[in-house]
Amino acid sequence: MESTVHDIRGAGHPLDQFARPLHDLRISVMDRCNFRCPYCMPKAQFHDNYRFLKSTERLSFDEIVRLSRLFASLGVRKLRLTGGEPLLRANLPDLIGDLTSIPGIDDIALTTNGVLLAQHAVDLHANGLRRVTVSLDTLDKDIFARMSGGFAALESVLHGIDAAIIAGLTPVKINCVVERGVNDHTLLDLLEHFRGRPVVVRFIEFMDVGNRNAWQPSGVVPSRELAARIQARWPMHPIAENYRGEVAQRWRFDDDAGEIGFISSVSQPFCGACSRARLSSEGKFYTCLFATEGIDLRAAVRAGAGDAELSNLIRGKWLGRTDRYSELRDEKRRTEPSRKKIEMYYIGG
Repeated sequence: MESTVHDIRGAGHPLDQFARPLHDLRISVMDRCNFRCPYCMPKAQFHDNYRFLKSTERLSFDEIVRLSRLFASLGVRKLRLTGGEPLLRANLPDLIGDLTSIPGIDDIALTTNGVLLAQHAVDLHANGLRRVTVSLDTLDKDIFARMSGGFAALESVLHGIDAAIIAGLTPVKINCVVERGVNDHTLLDLLEHFRGRPVVVRFIEFMDVGNRNAWQPSGVVPSRELAARIQARWPMHPIAENYRGEVAQRWRFDDDAGEIGFISSVSQPFCGACSRARLSSEGKFYTCLFATEGIDLRAAVRAGAGDAELSNLIRGKWLGRTDRYSELRDEKRRTEPSRKKIEMYYIGG
């Protein structure tokens, strides 16, 4: 896969307080999920009686398309549809078809747990989707069940990946969250399974997503440690990023058996080049993955705000953006005496 580095800045597009442009927008189309992954939607919090949004409380497809057009006018070039589990949203391919018609949008991707992917892959591709990312943390059935919150759906996920490849949603990206002592010993098997296929496995350091998963630094396997393990089995070399601010560090196997990636937001925070924002399923605009407060665009839309007013809300929020959560977490970790041993581990002491 060739790398194409391109400029993500544009005349008239807003820059935040650290001169970072707005380039990627994650859109949650569904707050519900059919998994209860402990690092994302732990069952203790998202229990059987948890109140998820009513359908009228979620952004409608028309509202998502309207807001996406406004974001595109402010510099967004990439949309990623997420959840919860986005394939639980009825008629999702129709939304994708509408989003592909927005001027300025160069890339639309979908992140899914893969359970429902087989039945939707052809329709998704027919409506303009070209890439899909599947969350898959292990090929060990018992560990998979543990990391999915008790759901034994591994075969369905693998079937979904195969269906995506056949439908042309390639290269399929696989996001694997790595937790020390949980699944890190199974990762070479995962790589071996997908080597030589149109699949890019990306390893994500265990992080405190949403500040709700009882995260501890001891659960982190730094990317450089994992890369050394892989390098010892299959020699590989780094390759160039696609664009400034790309989250994954890209590597290719020396034997041309494919590409892998590392997302190292804990051991190597990349806030300085972050150009990503997110729009929640109820219409709140957040300027950081870890943010707990955002502005309510749904309320403005349903109150009758015009495009200019909505654009000004988005622009103003981005212009005032100072988010650098992962860098601040790293600075705190490095200055706390009680975490000295962890610090020495990360810097090679």
